[in-house]
Amino acid sequence: MKTSRPGMRFLAVTVLLLAGASPAMAQNIYKCSQAGTVAYTDHPCPGGKGELLHKADDGEIIDQYLRLGQQDRARQYADARHLEALFKERLAAYQQDMEEKAQHQQDEMLAEQQREEQARQQTLAEQAASREQLAAENEALRQQNEQYRDELTQPVDSYPPAYWGTAPPYRERHHHHDGDHDGDHDHEPKAPVFHPCTQLAGGRVQC
Repeated sequence: MKTSRPGMRFLAVTVLLLAGASPAMAQNIYKCSQAGTVAYTDHPCPGGKGELLHKADDGEIIDQYLRLGQQDRARQYADARHLEALFKERLAAYQQDMEEKAQHQQDEMLAEQQREEQARQQTLAEQAASREQLAAENEALRQQNEQYRDELTQPVDSYPPAYWGTAPPYRERHHHHDGDHDGDHDHEPKAPVFHPCTQLAGGRVQC
């Protein structure tokens, strides 16, 4: 009997659902037809009619018991059919699979911890760099303030030279070479002019 592609897909889904439902359903799958209705079951069809679609082997049944955590029932099934070697083989494969899954979970957990630690270290490094930059800026400001205070404490001469802005004093004498001396004409310098100054902030002077 030929089966269409949609029918084959439906059959495959049905086999998976029946096989994964319970250890009993992991055994045999029958296709039963009654009054124009098709049903899939793990029990033989009524009256012995129907079609056996899938017959689970002993290894599948033992694996199903083991996946459900029913190791004793898997052993009982194997002992009842003298399948001790098969039971040991399937049990070893199951244990190896569990160990690999546990190792994978542990590796994932360690990787996550490493990612968290790297993120934490990155945050600490950024915080340290920010503190160093702030400390450097504060030190620069402190040095500027100290320099400013030093400039304010420097003594400032508030008085400029006495002849600031005037020609230096000198005495002129006119000598007559013709023998007539009308007297010496002395030119006295003007009195010194003082310009009082005012000291400003930062060591500057305003006069």
